[in-house]
Amino acid sequence: MLQRKLNNMKEKSQPSKRTNYLSWDEYFMGIALLSAQRSKDPNTQVGACIVNQQKRVVGVGYNGFPTGCSDDELPWAREGAFLETKYPYICHAELNAILNSIGRDLNGCSLYVALFPCNECAKAIVQCGIKEVVYLSDKYADTDAVKASKIMFTQAGVATRQLELKHKSITISFHLSEV
Repeated sequence: MLQRKLNNMKEKSQPSKRTNYLSWDEYFMGIALLSAQRSKDPNTQVGACIVNQQKRVVGVGYNGFPTGCSDDELPWAREGAFLETKYPYICHAELNAILNSIGRDLNGCSLYVALFPCNECAKAIVQCGIKEVVYLSDKYADTDAVKASKIMFTQAGVATRQLELKHKSITISFHLSEV
């Protein structure tokens, strides 16, 4: 009886918690998408976020040229002679997140990324011990690079899943009055 009265008093005196907050998956994918905004690639901006089993961010990255390589001098083209395109120079978001990781022990971690990883990134993901890849889009599913990724992930026991979102968008404001 006393407990019920206390519960009733608590319900009347305190507002209930928010119900429209981000899930962990949406939060970590949001970090990946925010990281993508650092990319200077005029065509494709991809970000990645690595999270350990305690739900702590241990690495983030975005697609861009390696440190020390000029993004004003190297090409951003998608077509043309190989050395005149971005492809021999660009470092993908997944690899950057691995290289930028804190502590470098990524065994058992999850990786959040907008696009399903290519075969080159899949090699690094498998090699460092990441056990789950959460992605938004698999628009290159029919390419040999993504098919190879899926083969490697299956053989290495890396789980993959496409994220289903409850929130279709989030807004970030730099104006404190809007917070």
